[in-house]
Amino acid sequence: MVRGLVLASFLWPLILGAAVWQRASGEHPAWTTVLYLASGRICHQRPERSFSTAGAQWPVCGRCSGLYLAGPFGALAGLLLARRRSGKAAHSLALLAVPTVVTIGLEWTGLAPITNELRALAALPLGGAIGYWIVRAASGAPRSISYTGQ
Repeated sequence: MVRGLVLASFLWPLILGAAVWQRASGEHPAWTTVLYLASGRICHQRPERSFSTAGAQWPVCGRCSGLYLAGPFGALAGLLLARRRSGKAAHSLALLAVPTVVTIGLEWTGLAPITNELRALAALPLGGAIGYWIVRAASGAPRSISYTGQ
C-alpha cells in the first residue's frame, strides 16, 4: 500500500500536467473537466493566483502546485527512510511550513507583492515534508514517542 501511495504521489502532478496540456491544445475532454472540478474542491483556482500554459489555466493555484510538485520527493524519502527513528516530526513540519506561512502573511497584510512563482517556491519545503510524513505514517514507521511505564 505504501509503495502505491508513493506512486500515486508521482502520478498526481503528471495527471494535472496532462490536463493542462490537453486544454492548451484546445481540447476539453470529459476527464479534464472532472479533474478541474475535483481540483476545485481542494483549491480556490483563482486565475490571478494560478499558472497558465499556452492560455490554459492550471487546475490548482501556484501554492498548491508547489505542494504537489514537492510531495512525491518527500514521499519517496519517507519510503526510503521508513525504518529510521525520528523525534522531530512536529518540529520539522512546522519549520518547513515557515516559508509558506510567511508568504501568506505578506499577502494578507499587503506588505509585499507575492508572485505565483514565489508561492510555489515557498510551498516546496512544506509539500516535501507533508509527503514524507504521510508515507512514514502509512508505513507504520517507528513512532518517536514511546510509553516507558513511568
